[in-house]
Amino acid sequence: MKNEILSVAASKGIFFSPDAMEMILSNDKPMDFVNTVFSHLAKNAMFVSKQDIMDCIAGDKILFQSEPEVKPHNKFTSDLTIVKGTDVTGESTCEGKVNDFAQYFRGRFFSLKRLIEKRNDFGKAMSISKAKTMDRTVRICGIIFDTSTTKNGHKMISLEDDTDMIKVFIHKESPIANELFVTDEVIGVEGRLNIKMGAIMAEKIFRPDIPKTHKWELSDSTSKVAFLSDVHVGSTTFLDTQWKKMISWLKENSEEKGINYVVFPGDVVDGIGVFPDQDKELLIADIYDQYAQLAEYLKDIPDHIKMVIHPGNHDAARSAEPQPALNKVFTEKFDSNILMVGNPVYMSIEGRTVMSYHGKSIDDWVAAVQYLTYEDPLRVMKEMCIRRHLAPIYGQRNALAPEKKDYLVMEYVPDIFVSGHVHGAGQLQYNNVRLINASTWQSQTEYQKMHNFNPNPAIMPTVDLGSGKVEMHDFN
Repeated sequence: MKNEILSVAASKGIFFSPDAMEMILSNDKPMDFVNTVFSHLAKNAMFVSKQDIMDCIAGDKILFQSEPEVKPHNKFTSDLTIVKGTDVTGESTCEGKVNDFAQYFRGRFFSLKRLIEKRNDFGKAMSISKAKTMDRTVRICGIIFDTSTTKNGHKMISLEDDTDMIKVFIHKESPIANELFVTDEVIGVEGRLNIKMGAIMAEKIFRPDIPKTHKWELSDSTSKVAFLSDVHVGSTTFLDTQWKKMISWLKENSEEKGINYVVFPGDVVDGIGVFPDQDKELLIADIYDQYAQLAEYLKDIPDHIKMVIHPGNHDAARSAEPQPALNKVFTEKFDSNILMVGNPVYMSIEGRTVMSYHGKSIDDWVAAVQYLTYEDPLRVMKEMCIRRHLAPIYGQRNALAPEKKDYLVMEYVPDIFVSGHVHGAGQLQYNNVRLINASTWQSQTEYQKMHNFNPNPAIMPTVDLGSGKVEMHDFN
């Protein structure tokens, strides 16, 4: 393998230092690894050190892979697996130290920069420090530190990478002037340095985005996956009648209709102390009893259906995302055909890549962007896809834990992207990705009445894994 790698490198005019070669050969897939390095090296690279390789990969091993890797889970067949490296359960290492935050944002930046550089219309980004010395059109990538509007109505963005910071000026008459920019997202910019202003005059903006070339390839699968979000067992507003109606329907129809999988995208119970005076709205006031009741409810779901549960902000898990799977002290009464995972998570179900995320960051999106609303969560989900990040806005209502890697980056292009949290129900296709907001099994709460918000409860979305057809089953 060493000789093969050296031969390929020599054909490209590249020479690896001994420590760089050692790093390559220590990887599980050295040839795939070195091809990844080749794709991110500067065009004029010749002598490559270990540090050069580390700059290419930014310590994020999951992105060496061209396809999602999956790992079986106990009794589950290969038809339902968790994509390796996308579940924080058992992998959390952050202690909240300054270095944790630095590493977290570095991981976010390089992960998303790499996705931008994979675009056919972008290429390799130049560092901001180097761009400041160039008297020609340049392309850079950076994290948005701040945005503002000048007194003349132009946009000014403060952009930073690991080398420096620079202002990006967008003229109010520019076709990109009306684009949405949020803090802490990663963007690519094409433009020319204005030395007098000390700013890049932006001509084009690039984002990681879901490629327009993404397709839903038809398969021979006859299975469907259903989604049941925000069940809120334990609440006085839990819709017991509609739930039983849904369970009865599954018993009668799930085998015939091929519903073989059910995913629960968080808030499976109402929790304890989530908001002030919650105890006045609880039918079950003990968190252990809430999960025990849910376990009993799920025993009524037909045995052939595999189930996946991850937490939301009402569940007994840490509030900061990514959230590990529910602790065993809460799940010991659940049947063995239920897989407990973290939030968010990527799954491979009969060859389809399914991303499930509870959706707490929708709170930050709605607060930061005037035209985004709780009534239209699918538009928010589309913005997440464009930025390939579930929660780019840092330090607001939605807490984010500074892990070694940013689990909220949409590393892979999903076939199905589901969220909950806002108690809406709907579906949208964006570049052939099925976006689904998966309803609730709770009627209007006092908090929702106070804010004049009307939920869309008791609806179960299903997706045909073969054709991609989405159906919304209403049990009201």
